[in-house]
Amino acid sequence: MDKPVCFIDTDSAGKLRVQQSALKILEQIQQPVVVVAVVGLYRTGKSHLMNRLAGKQTGFALGSTTESKTKGIWMWCVSHPTKAGTTLVLLDTEGLGDVDKGDPKHDTNIFSLAVLLSSTLVYNSRGTIDNKAVMDLQYVTELSECIKVKSSDEDADDSSEFVKFFPSFIWALRDFTLELKIDGKDVPEDEYLEFALKLKPGTSRSVIEYNFPRECIQKFFPSRKCFTFPFPTAPENMSRLGSLASADISSEFLKVTDHFCKFVFHDSCVKRLKVGHTVTGRVLGHLAKTYVDTISSGAVPCLENAVIAMATIENKAAVKEGLQVYQSEMEKLKDSFPLELKDVFSEHQHLSSTATQAFMKRSFKDTDGKYLKSLEEKIIKLFDEHLCQNEHASKKRCEEILSSLSAPMMVKLKKGFYAKPGGYDLFCKDLEDIVNKYNSQAKKEVKAEEILEEFLKQKSVDSKAILQADKKLTEKEKKIKGKNFKDMNRVMQQPKKFKTQL
Repeated sequence: MDKPVCFIDTDSAGKLRVQQSALKILEQIQQPVVVVAVVGLYRTGKSHLMNRLAGKQTGFALGSTTESKTKGIWMWCVSHPTKAGTTLVLLDTEGLGDVDKGDPKHDTNIFSLAVLLSSTLVYNSRGTIDNKAVMDLQYVTELSECIKVKSSDEDADDSSEFVKFFPSFIWALRDFTLELKIDGKDVPEDEYLEFALKLKPGTSRSVIEYNFPRECIQKFFPSRKCFTFPFPTAPENMSRLGSLASADISSEFLKVTDHFCKFVFHDSCVKRLKVGHTVTGRVLGHLAKTYVDTISSGAVPCLENAVIAMATIENKAAVKEGLQVYQSEMEKLKDSFPLELKDVFSEHQHLSSTATQAFMKRSFKDTDGKYLKSLEEKIIKLFDEHLCQNEHASKKRCEEILSSLSAPMMVKLKKGFYAKPGGYDLFCKDLEDIVNKYNSQAKKEVKAEEILEEFLKQKSVDSKAILQADKKLTEKEKKIKGKNFKDMNRVMQQPKKFKTQL
């Protein structure tokens, strides 16, 4: 992709929807994906950070006013710079806290989708991590109400279940001007984050309210990282940050940005489901569609249900894919029909194995083997069809061989060549010659015996007729010869009789 596209937006009724054009892009990505989503208050420079991750200066829209520029969730798929065979999917989300949105649940839904879809979640904010900054991340406290792990109401979702599929967490602090010190001592950024998330002792209402969002962040995101970015440039240049040359941007800002990008590239993992299944671009599209449709219907997104829905889609596609592998290669084999049965069966076994491998590569959670069995049944059906086609081709070839070999005999039959004494023996000799030549030429044909049997059955009619004619002609010939012999004998006796009379 040379530029981002809208992934999720709202329709005229204000309901979330997934853009089909984005789904088509994801459908083509069969590689594992690393999904990095950025969330945060509007007008805090999220888009600029995502452009840097994409290795571009521009791409995601940068606003220059107090109005939120990004609407919904935008997506940019690029080749991963350090992980070969992997696609980096960047999700730039609509700024949170925009008072003009109207629907208070909209921000929560956007945040929930970012959590559900990403393998790394970047929370972008300005200034320091004070209590207000933590409270601005109120959406974390609502996650257990907005996301379910299991479909069963009896099994309560707890933080331990969420952790199994929640993304790693990065807090990106923009325009940070303070020194990283705690109690007068220099500390690294991560320690600064942990200090800001430290719980207060006590059980008063104010302490509980103070601790609650911090407890949620700690429980839901056990893997945490912090980066502090200084001002990127002078205030008067901020409105054209996307077009500034590197020389006009703070070297310290570029240094931190480079460190941030390298960390994301190296440490952000491939997106996986709770069951450990690797997410590809295609699967990510299925998940997004399932989650968004669920939210739009007013229900709570459930990971277990999403996995089941995705498994159904993927397994059906896996059956289709495996069958296509088998069918396409068998169609090529069909061009060589007729073949010996052992050759067809051998190729069937090879292609069945290849088709099963293609199925297994794409299938997901086919624990009871339902879809594998479906594939096997479809393959057997196709195999039977190809066997019939091979038999038909074999039958045709055998008939052609016999037609060619028996052509001279047919000419003799029409001319009445065999209609003479001894004709039957001549016919049998010619027929035997045809059979011998046929057996030699058609010995590997699956229909050789059957077609020969039909041919001999047809010729048995001619054989009987020729035999009967032969018998009659031979008998007649004998009678004629007998009569001729008597006549000759009588003639021979005439001189003797004449002499006696003399």
